[in-house]
Amino acid sequence: MELHQLRYLVAVCEEGSYTRAAAREHVAQPAVSAALGGLERELGVTLLERGRHGARPTDAGRAVLAHARAALAAVAGARHVADELTGLLRGRVQVGMVVGCTSEVLADLLADFTGAHPAVEVALEEGGSDELLARLAGGELDLAWVGRAGPPPAGIETAVLYEEEQVAVVPAAEGQAGRLPLAGLAGRRLVALPRGTGGRTALDEACARAGVVPAVACEATGLEMVLRLAARGLGTGLVPASVAAAHGGAVAARPLDPPVCSRIELAWRAGGPASPAGRALVAVAREHVARSARVSAAGPPA
Repeated sequence: MELHQLRYLVAVCEEGSYTRAAAREHVAQPAVSAALGGLERELGVTLLERGRHGARPTDAGRAVLAHARAALAAVAGARHVADELTGLLRGRVQVGMVVGCTSEVLADLLADFTGAHPAVEVALEEGGSDELLARLAGGELDLAWVGRAGPPPAGIETAVLYEEEQVAVVPAAEGQAGRLPLAGLAGRRLVALPRGTGGRTALDEACARAGVVPAVACEATGLEMVLRLAARGLGTGLVPASVAAAHGGAVAARPLDPPVCSRIELAWRAGGPASPAGRALVAVAREHVARSARVSAAGPPA
């Protein structure tokens, strides 16, 4: 009997599928089937039965499952004790990042964390800010990089890294000077990020306050695509001012009146992650936030 067989048994029972269990364990599905077949032959019992609705444990499988979980927990505990004695941190952390993220700050943060804890695996997952915050609250993520316009949900702590104004962008040939009244968006086809992202939330909330119903004709998951579509006349794009400034040759930017702003924040659970690796990641994130605050307070170099 080997540990990977016990891991696969737990994975299949929890996922209800050999295929999903294989994806979770990062192995091919035949490897899971072969390992569990070998375990069944060694124990002389059938542990799992397959049906139209997936895989589920037999009575014998449920009895063995409890011991498999206990054995894996004992091994994890032994590794944790050994790692504490040697000062080595192991494990896996889950980091969520809002769609279209191209932040050097987040890349630097994760690079610093990996440099300090090379034995910890870092998994990055992309999604909308609302989805990421919900997964963070549910314990599925250790840290999330989100765009927000309003306050965070209960039980979530955030640190604002920066706030930025959103601007309307149109093809450079059609550019006009001055601010664009928010009410003027009502008569335009818009190109924007999907719902749940910080910029889109800021736009929707600002329009609701102004009594404007935005007509979003195209949604793109990345800011580069929003710019490309707007540059080709498919609609008026909504992007952060710094992004528009970096692509000034292809598009013309007009600030909105009243201004529409969104924030980029790091978020984590108020009680902190459950795992030592997750807590170490949040500690590094807090240090980055403090470092950014010190740089901002010092101002630009003379």
